[in-house]
Amino acid sequence: MTRPGFTICICPDARLMRDRIDALLAAHPPALPEGSSGGLGLAPAAPAEWDRQAFWGDEPLPPAFWEHLTLQGLFATPRALVVRNAQNLPAETWKRISAALAKPNPLAWPFLCLEVPFDKGQPKVPVHIAKLRCLDFAEAKKWIWRSPGLDERGVSTFVRQHAASHAIRFAPGALEAVCAALPPDATAIATELEKLSLAAGDGEVTPAMAALVDHAADIDIFSFMRALQAGNAPMTVWRQVLRDRLGGDSMLFPFLGMLLRETRILWQLLAGEQVRLPPSVLPAKQQLARQLGHAGLARIWDLALEAELGIKSGERSPEQAMEMLAAGLFTLFARSRRAQPGGTPQGGRPRPPAHSPGGYGS
Repeated sequence: MTRPGFTICICPDARLMRDRIDALLAAHPPALPEGSSGGLGLAPAAPAEWDRQAFWGDEPLPPAFWEHLTLQGLFATPRALVVRNAQNLPAETWKRISAALAKPNPLAWPFLCLEVPFDKGQPKVPVHIAKLRCLDFAEAKKWIWRSPGLDERGVSTFVRQHAASHAIRFAPGALEAVCAALPPDATAIATELEKLSLAAGDGEVTPAMAALVDHAADIDIFSFMRALQAGNAPMTVWRQVLRDRLGGDSMLFPFLGMLLRETRILWQLLAGEQVRLPPSVLPAKQQLARQLGHAGLARIWDLALEAELGIKSGERSPEQAMEMLAAGLFTLFARSRRAQPGGTPQGGRPRPPAHSPGGYGS
């Protein structure tokens, strides 16, 4: 079966999207260019594989992306070009992509990932993307994959499929008990099932093991920062962060987004700007902002940017990036505890950095 010329994936769950891309690439290995399979006594070429490269819609697409999208040739490498958070690309970039997709490249398979929420069963695709010709064409060719993520039934299906592929066996009643304790997040589910598999050893997962599922609610990032400031960050919070990091960048970037949004609020409070907050939390946030000061808040931006660049450049794995981010935050807040609360520096009101890693901080 001929592979799609390009694929548009619409799903808010990064793990489900990755699994879909994996399945498509496995089902459609790249065809070897004519003349590259040997001849004149030469050994046949090795089976081709897709060279997967990831790009991010939170920043301008680099020249390498456009080169891979259009470059053809006898010795060119077949590439799968995965654009994460493609919904964040500006309209002009999407117009350029749409024009390039009209001239398909047999050695490039673009995957445009729209990681948007669904509302009443329909994805909230930006208007400037929904009107593009490439979307109409992909719709007609059935090259669009949509999934709203996991619901209650979807959790059970995902658990069954993951368990089957990883040889995880459930005792009677265990599957239902485990599914009831799991969140509707594929990355978190895979992490919890791995933990249950280790606990079961060579045996079966029992209903009692459902108590081992430890998926806490979303982190209250302000409480998290206050706990760091007080020097008593709860182990449950760090256990969640360090466990979620095993899910890779799909969990790290949302964490960076929460951290940066809270930091921006604290910066605005420190600068004397009006911020609409509940009266019950406003004094505590003002106090934390004064204690951290402009230098401390700017350092949080630096740490988040270092984590993002480390992953996107390939210099660090998501695990390493999270470890260094955690160490940097601990050091920053430890210094802040030892210092006297500072005020706003004289000579004007500085502004926060213009760049917010991952596009989540704005």
